[in-house]
Amino acid sequence: MTPPPAIPDVGRDLPVLVIGLARTGVATARFLAERGARVRAVDRRAAAELGDDAAALASVAEVRLGPDDPAALDGIALVVPSPGVPPDGVLLSAAVARGIPIASEIEIAARHLDVPLLAVTGTNGKSTTTTLLGEMLRAAGHRTFVGGNLGTPLVTAVGAGDEVAVVEVSSFQLEWVDRFRPRVGVFLNLTDDHLDRYADLDAYGRAKLRLFARQDANDTAVLNGGDPWLRRHADAFAARTLWFGAGEGVAIRADEAAIRFRLGGQEEVYPLARVGLVGAHNRENMMAAIAAARAFGVPAARVQEALERFRGLAHRLELVRERGGVRWVDDSKGTNAGAVIKSLESFPGNVILLAGGIEKGGDYGVLREPVRRRVKRAILFGASRDMLARTLADATTVEVVDTLAAAVAQADAHAAAGDVVLLSPGCASFDQFRDYADRGRQFRALVEAL
Repeated sequence: MTPPPAIPDVGRDLPVLVIGLARTGVATARFLAERGARVRAVDRRAAAELGDDAAALASVAEVRLGPDDPAALDGIALVVPSPGVPPDGVLLSAAVARGIPIASEIEIAARHLDVPLLAVTGTNGKSTTTTLLGEMLRAAGHRTFVGGNLGTPLVTAVGAGDEVAVVEVSSFQLEWVDRFRPRVGVFLNLTDDHLDRYADLDAYGRAKLRLFARQDANDTAVLNGGDPWLRRHADAFAARTLWFGAGEGVAIRADEAAIRFRLGGQEEVYPLARVGLVGAHNRENMMAAIAAARAFGVPAARVQEALERFRGLAHRLELVRERGGVRWVDDSKGTNAGAVIKSLESFPGNVILLAGGIEKGGDYGVLREPVRRRVKRAILFGASRDMLARTLADATTVEVVDTLAAAVAQADAHAAAGDVVLLSPGCASFDQFRDYADRGRQFRALVEAL
């Protein structure tokens, strides 16, 4: 196999094409222009659909809008795609055919950062774990950048004065990395997701494994011991491995009372009585964050302090309100079947589940048994509502509506004291919303208006 072309160093007058002008693309284009590169930026959307930041790029870059045109690659020495750009799209396919180097934004950032990187990937729990790990580092007094796939592009950390960077990374971002090397890398889990982009689960997982490709024996890989796919692939890692959760050789385990970590022959105990995060999935997130923080040298006392201070993220099992004995919970960030399962496991039963949106491939049949055990009614909306209704018809009472607003109204009509109304869509949001956060905000507004 012919190796990919070497990625050139960013320097004055280097002609670079940035594909996509959402937040990451805009930040990348500005970063490159500030370093003297000649930037061409493209997006298929019209100017009216782009934000003000994208429109302002015209002062530092050549901006081309409209359908993908391979002519945009003429004279280009480096291509930087935004994470949402598929590798088999027109421009990336043409760049590969022409032998033009391709690098993701996190690769560009890593080449310019002079601080240690801690990186978190996986299917579910990335944002919570990344944010919690950042809080642990801050509790220890480190000036810490926290960002990446969860919001703030990593390139904005370059020259910002931080001492360490904690970054959430997706499989999309890892498709085009070469030198990206975290001091500590975390792989939380692997379940069906983005199978509209990848051929199968193995291809999706292998994209995530690129997180560890450049690590050596001085680095640490924090891995989920209960994930059989990870168990099969970890033998190839050069880094020291720390396993958490379940299975042979785990260094860190948890129950409902405490998390226990064996480090250097000593056991550290992290009590959970005063910790706000709940549920088995969050115990996994906490174990991973503890292992990563301790591997980086954060004192155990500061780790415990951060655990007790952290209150979780918006749109991830966030209690919106309690009304008439009914709890309304926003889990809009649960965008695949695996995330829905983990969220359902946080409640003993009496759940009214609101789900739907754009399906992302994979087997939604895995929802049947968890839904049968915990869900009294599923109210399904959006583009995937009929598919979900067929899938769950024999697991619980199913109701199909068009919109989230209609789902909230029906849930309110059926809910009784002791119930939990859980928005955990299991799907992408782009059929009716700008993104998962917009879906969560609209859910909150609907619930608060009841």
